[in-house]
Amino acid sequence: MKRYGPILSVLICLALVAGCGTMAPRDRAVAAGPMMQWHVVTLIFDGPPTNEIATPNPFYDYRLNVTFFNGTRRYVVPGYYAADGNAATSSANGGNKWRVHFIPNAPGRWNYITSFRLGKGVALSSDPEAGMPVAFHGERGTFDVAPTDKLAPDLRGRGLLRYVGQRYLQFAHNREFFIKAGADSPENFLAYADFDGTYDVAELTRKGEAVGGKFIHHYEPHVQDWRPGDPTWQDGKGKGIIGALNYLASKGMNSVYFITYNVDGGDGKDVWPWIDPASKFRFDCSKLDQWEIVFSHMDELGLMLHVVTQEQENDQGLDEGELGLERKLYYRELIARFGHHLALVWNLGEENTNTDAQRKAFCEYIRELDPYDHPIVCHTFPGQYDEVYEPLLGYEHFEGPSLQTNDTHSQTIKWLDRSQATGRQWFVCLDEIGPAHTGVKPDNDDYLHDSVRTKHLWGNLMAGGAGVEWYFGYRFAHNDLNCESWRSREHMWDQTRYALEFVRDHLPFARMNHHDELTSTEDDYCFADPGSVYAVYLPEGGTTELDLGASTGAFTIRWFNPREGGPMRTGTVALVTGPGAVDIGQPRVDTDKDWVALIERSEARVPDVDP
Repeated sequence: MKRYGPILSVLICLALVAGCGTMAPRDRAVAAGPMMQWHVVTLIFDGPPTNEIATPNPFYDYRLNVTFFNGTRRYVVPGYYAADGNAATSSANGGNKWRVHFIPNAPGRWNYITSFRLGKGVALSSDPEAGMPVAFHGERGTFDVAPTDKLAPDLRGRGLLRYVGQRYLQFAHNREFFIKAGADSPENFLAYADFDGTYDVAELTRKGEAVGGKFIHHYEPHVQDWRPGDPTWQDGKGKGIIGALNYLASKGMNSVYFITYNVDGGDGKDVWPWIDPASKFRFDCSKLDQWEIVFSHMDELGLMLHVVTQEQENDQGLDEGELGLERKLYYRELIARFGHHLALVWNLGEENTNTDAQRKAFCEYIRELDPYDHPIVCHTFPGQYDEVYEPLLGYEHFEGPSLQTNDTHSQTIKWLDRSQATGRQWFVCLDEIGPAHTGVKPDNDDYLHDSVRTKHLWGNLMAGGAGVEWYFGYRFAHNDLNCESWRSREHMWDQTRYALEFVRDHLPFARMNHHDELTSTEDDYCFADPGSVYAVYLPEGGTTELDLGASTGAFTIRWFNPREGGPMRTGTVALVTGPGAVDIGQPRVDTDKDWVALIERSEARVPDVDP
């Protein structure tokens, strides 16, 4: 934990009070970054010298906003206090650096103008004239942006992941639709020993000294996955968490769920952004800069940040659940420091118990501050879907549910259809399966993962869902709080990747929808663009009839193995012709196991049948 010199703090405060009203000329900001489209452009300003515990409070009593514009494009981006500008390495708690991160969405010349104001609580005011102008207020500048030089999976080759009013999020640059697949556990992913000021509050001695932690992570099994050239800080720290992300991306996953605040009653009691859990108006610059190193590596790997801002046990912890001063500053700092990441979803809370009015106030405030309009979702308890989601249907600042359910297929269909009927289509993800003590078991306990695969993975995707993240139950090794190795579920990552590859490589999924009514078997799933292409998932094997409606053309049938992946296979029926119901046959092996039939309209010759 960092320590502060009280004499230094007093001297700094006196200097600030004496000089904060001056407007002395200063050099323009230093612009850092490769100056390319979709890459981070960071403006670094020399401003008032201060520290994390000074008065005026650098987080609460100063407000830095920078307006960037290019033609008709205009973005107001919040900035933040950055200590010495190198806090991830120095662990500094003081300095005179102030930062703004910006993502230019187009090549060309960009202009900016700064607003830097001082006043009690001015950071939380939406009035552009609140407080008084200080230091580099009014500074203007320009910079030129070239086209990106990156390719997918690097997010800088894909652009901003946006809500576009459809069932899937879409990347702005390459227009690719996104299906999520990743880790829901450990939820306290950021409770990492190499981050400054990180310890388990529940494991403190009577003297208040950190003594390690019950759930503090080291990710030692993943140090082997760190590669030369990957980031570290402070003489080699960070290899475990960077290696863990490398491993997950190598398995074809593309998202990580993590909580940014779990003290004040939370499960892990080991993640917070402040200098200590009780100081809600003072943020830990070095810890948050170290988080930023990790998040930037996620961008390069193509991993989405699923930012869960609180959990059920502490969702009344800030301002007793209201949108008050603590919560507003918390959201502002998260957005200022991390809102520039290209694939990011804000989650209002895990198993959230705030009121509908509070949730809407949170959404509106986040949307007001976030220049990129990242999607906003909310996680619920099973059985409370209607209570939480019903009032949010059609609400302009909310994009979808974060489902915790064991009824995946029907719940996905329900909220897709209910939201579509309001004219504001949600994207619907599965983010936790139960029971809480089980979730997805380690491979050692359930290597095949049959139930997870059939009921949940394919249940979401074949309903038109936007993807899944896997939760690890507390009765098993490497669980939701103490997971040290994502290799514990390696076979589940493989099966998840097979599903994503099938959907992305073989289906025009963005124009397809659930059509279970088209098959004769009750427990199968049908995902289709009727008259063109059908995917029929048979969770227990066997066969079914498919209603081709009025279509009179020929349709080829091939089969995909969701347990092993691999190439498409032909089965006992290779070609059918409508109209009406047709027997699709079955694969030639393992007919009592789950398979996916791909039925495509084609005038081509009948493909050869497997011997």
